Amino acid sequence: MLIQSMETHHLMDEALVNNPDTRTETDTFGPIKVPSNRYYGAQTARSMLHFNIGIPTDRMPLPLIEAFGLLKKACAIVNQQHGLDKKVADGIIQACEEVIQGKLNDNFPLSVWQTGSGTQTNMNVNEVISNRAIEILGGQMGSKMPVHPNDHVNMSQSSNDTFPTAMHVAAVLELNRQLLPALKHLHDELKKKQEQFQLIYKIGRTHLQDAVPMTLGQEFSGYTHQIQMGIERLKTCEKRLHELAIGGTAVGTGINTPKGFGKSVAEALHDITKLPFVDAPNKFEALATHDTMVELSGSLNTLAVSLMKIGNDIRLLGSGPRCGIGELILPENEPGSSIMPGKVNPTQCEALTMVAAQVMGNHVAVTVGGSMGHFELNVFKPLIIKNVLHSIRILSDVCKSFTEHCVIGIEPNIPVLTKYMKESLMLVTALNPVI
Repeated sequence: MLIQSMETHHLMDEALVNNPDTRTETDTFGPIKVPSNRYYGAQTARSMLHFNIGIPTDRMPLPLIEAFGLLKKACAIVNQQHGLDKKVADGIIQACEEVIQGKLNDNFPLSVWQTGSGTQTNMNVNEVISNRAIEILGGQMGSKMPVHPNDHVNMSQSSNDTFPTAMHVAAVLELNRQLLPALKHLHDELKKKQEQFQLIYKIGRTHLQDAVPMTLGQEFSGYTHQIQMGIERLKTCEKRLHELAIGGTAVGTGINTPKGFGKSVAEALHDITKLPFVDAPNKFEALATHDTMVELSGSLNTLAVSLMKIGNDIRLLGSGPRCGIGELILPENEPGSSIMPGKVNPTQCEALTMVAAQVMGNHVAVTVGGSMGHFELNVFKPLIIKNVLHSIRILSDVCKSFTEHCVIGIEPNIPVLTKYMKESLMLVTALNPVI
């Protein structure tokens, strides 16, 4: 039991050892010490004690924290219209800007593996913004005056509607900043290869056996269209991601919010981000389910399936170089063996297919998480957003890498392609109408 206790308290103990100067913060459970150079408060500290799981690798994703900063800023703007003191609102907004810019990232230490509603992370954000706003306004951190984490930063909100809102905002931001541009680049370079190879003839293959002739350009056109459809699927799903849960509060009824609060916050987020966020038409669905996130993960999964096929085809077509298929010449980026001199491997294809496998695994977790919407609240929210953002990030990165270090440099091996064309008996198929 002693060993278990020491392990459980390791995360908070480490924070205090690294920062021996402390201050006392309080919540409904009483006082607790926190590092004096951190803006988080009592509820964050308690979460560090009770959920020391997977740290540091499984910290809540920073794109979600940025999305929370955007959301809290939008809420402060709307709350000022409903009576929040302007000075307090201005302090909150300035602190939110620092969260958005990543200046306060060290203040968000919590693990993904916490309460399934993400309450601890919502409070982590509230506490950091509150204490930073207090500091900006010349107050004393931890005093909750003049900015209270619940009464002011979390005004007219619940973890149950803020966390799903931040999930959607983070996903939309990452899609538009990372994945969609990476996919467009990949699509454009595949399209160039399609056009470059349009008059290069080869033998097609079905069931891994020789089939009728085609062009290498036609083969690459299939890859190009796969990526185009992947982009279209993501854009179709993105429209539903624009619908935000904010304003539903605890169970979807909107209790303790001014009339039209959710709509006003969505409009404020639209103004801040220039992205078309809207008020979700049904808050009960928005809190109790994450069908749209599962749909997004499904689109990412389908994209992974496409990339697995493309990566496998290209590395098989480039196999050899002397004793394989050898129809493609792939870029040589680095040595491939510690024992075989001169060996060069299709490493970009290998990285691509490994990422595809990971995304497929992430989708299984998201699918299970999405099915856990018991009654009025899904309580697998952190798991869902962790895996979705992870899939978006690694797909974005690997598409950039695969495009730059493989696709752009692919060349046809004309002698091999010509040899196979001359040797194939399947050419006779074209004579069927004549014979």
